[in-house]
Parts: sequence; C-alpha cells; structure tokens
Amino acid sequence: GDEVMQDEIIAELETDKVTVEINAPESGVIGAILKKAGDTVKVHEVVGYVTAGAVSSKAVEAPAAAVLTPAQPTALVENKNETIPPAAKKIIADNKLDAGQIQGSGKRGQILKEDVVNHMQGGNGGTASTLRAAPAPKPVKPSIQRASGEASGQASGERETVKPMSKLRQAIATRLVQVQQTAAILTTFNEIDMHNLMSLRSKYKDQFLDTHGVKLGFMGFFTKAVIHALQAFPAINAEIRGTDMIYKNYFDIGVAVGGPKGLVVPVVRDADQLSLAEIEAEIMRLALKVKDGQVDLKDLEGGTFTITNGGIYGSMMSTPIINPPQSGILGIHNIVKRPIAIGSQVVIRPMMYVALSYDHRIVDGKEAVQFLVKIKEAIEDPARLLLEV
Repeated sequence: GDEVMQDEIIAELETDKVTVEINAPESGVIGAILKKAGDTVKVHEVVGYVTAGAVSSKAVEAPAAAVLTPAQPTALVENKNETIPPAAKKIIADNKLDAGQIQGSGKRGQILKEDVVNHMQGGNGGTASTLRAAPAPKPVKPSIQRASGEASGQASGERETVKPMSKLRQAIATRLVQVQQTAAILTTFNEIDMHNLMSLRSKYKDQFLDTHGVKLGFMGFFTKAVIHALQAFPAINAEIRGTDMIYKNYFDIGVAVGGPKGLVVPVVRDADQLSLAEIEAEIMRLALKVKDGQVDLKDLEGGTFTITNGGIYGSMMSTPIINPPQSGILGIHNIVKRPIAIGSQVVIRPMMYVALSYDHRIVDGKEAVQFLVKIKEAIEDPARLLLEV
C-alpha cells in the first residue's frame, strides 16, 4: 500500500558477503510483499510487487483523540542531502513539519516514513503527534536477573542482551568452521625490521603523494613482497579442487578490510601487473567502498592469496585463518620498537611480527618458512622489490 518512486530503496538483501539494496523498478504502489524480514530467498525469487503508476489508497488519518497538532507549525523544507520518498514527504506536508529537523535513518541519511512518524511521536525531539497506531513492540525474551538484587537493596537489571546473528555473521561463522574442518592449517612466524622501509616511506611520501595522488603506505609494499614470494613458491598461490592441485598463473590479492557489518576481503586484480602507486590507489578505492557499504560482490569474488592487517587494531601477533579455497594468508601486525642484536651491537629497531597460515595438504613446511623469509628479505631491503631480485 505504500507509495514509492522509481529507484527508491525498498528492501535490503543480506548475503554472506555484502548487503545488496533492492530498488523500486517503477514509481507506484507496493502491491504485495511475499517475503518478510529475516526470510531466506533464492536467486531470482520474487520478494514483492510494485504496481506501476498506481496511487496509494492507504488512509493516513487516526482517531481524533490520538492526534496532537504541533504547537507552532513550520513550513516544509526539503532535505538538502537526500530525496525524500513520497510516503514520507506526504506526511511531512500534511502536518507542516520541518524536514530539516527530522533525523533520517536511511542510507546516507535519507528520511524514511518511519523517521517522520518517530519525529512526530517525540522520538528525536519533535512535537509529539501520531498519524496511526504505532507498530507493536517486538517481544523481548525474559532477562536473567541477579537473584540477590532485591535482597541486597541493589537495583536488579538485565544481565543478558539477546541479539540475533546477522546473515553475514552466520556465514562467516559457518565458513570459519568449515575451513578448520577441511584444511590442515598450520602457521609459521617471523619478524621484520621495518627500519629501512619506514625511512624510505618517510623520505618520499610527500613526493609520492604529489606525483601519484595517493598516500604511500605499507600495504603496497607488502602486496609487492607477497607477489615476489608467490612467484618463487607457486604452491601457496594454488588451491585444491577435488583430487587436483590448481596452480594459478595470476595474482589476485585479497586485502582484508573491516566494514560496518564485519570483515570482508576485496580483491586487487592482477596485482603483479600494477605499479606500487596503482596498488595503493586500488586498495584505497576498495577500502572506501567497504567502509561506505558500497562494495559489490564482484569486488569480493575470487582471490588467490589474502593479506590481513591486525596491526591497525593493535594486534602484536595472531594466527589468521585461511580464506577458502585459498592455500595461504599473511597476517601483518603492529610495529613496536624493540632491542635487537645487529652484528655485535644491541640497537632499538621498529619490529613487526608476521604470520603465514597455510594449508599443509598442498604446502610443505619448508616452503612456508622460505616464503615468509622471502617476504622478510624484501621488506627489510625494499630495493629488492624495485630490482626484482
């Protein structure tokens, strides 16, 4: 019964990787809703219908006793940032509300019909008013309370909060358990002296930004180092498919990025054919898409090897889990100044622990250790990446 305009967001599909918006194909009225929130649907399955060009016959009036007129009606003001959907706009106009004072909860702050109703009920500082009966609150599961609360004079309260797992979190949980059960995962560690790379970055970061329009970070160097090592040890860039080992002759490097709904891994395609600046630019582009909730499924598909950076969260060391069907994942961590021996002297150097988790079914321990050593050598002597030695 709600009126919608063409391309208005009317629902969201939460997949195991991203949230995909469903837009109204035409302007009109929602004629039927076949699936409710939380249902699982298949590809190409119909979830509802929009009657093109129709006008809603929904009554927006409520019993007189339930209507409170704003004390000082204000003129309608269009939201400057987003187009207001027709259903919400009609309520705003009918009640002479100021759209500029309504807090939108839609994508990028779009004002939805529910936001207008909530505003009129005083939910975000507006004058209390109702157009129709508010939806019944969702049932709350009984909370577990402290048995001795009343006896001790303390205020008893909820001890647990029940929150359903999102589809993304359910998928992540399932995949992590599956890879632990199907792959023979081992992890090997090493440490890297970041002094030379940090000095190089500090010396050229301003010129790099002026020349290429992108910041010079560490991920570009680690991506280059990973490719250098994968070329030397192709089994770590391979996967098991049935009883076959599939060796990849291309290098699509996944870079784990934390998004609003969890960790996702967008892929830098053919990274071996990109310059350092191009790799940095592509990582930045994909990271922004993830953080804005705009990442596409095509950005996440495939990948031959993954890099995950726990250091941005302060992690000193971890054992990353392989992203199936890949055979390896590199975990990099925070940089900490520590005393180390160089020759016969003890010096303070910025050190980073790195970890390689690998599938022992296809990768031998010797290969894994040498792979990590090759990355260590490349990062500690960045000239190796430029000379490709």
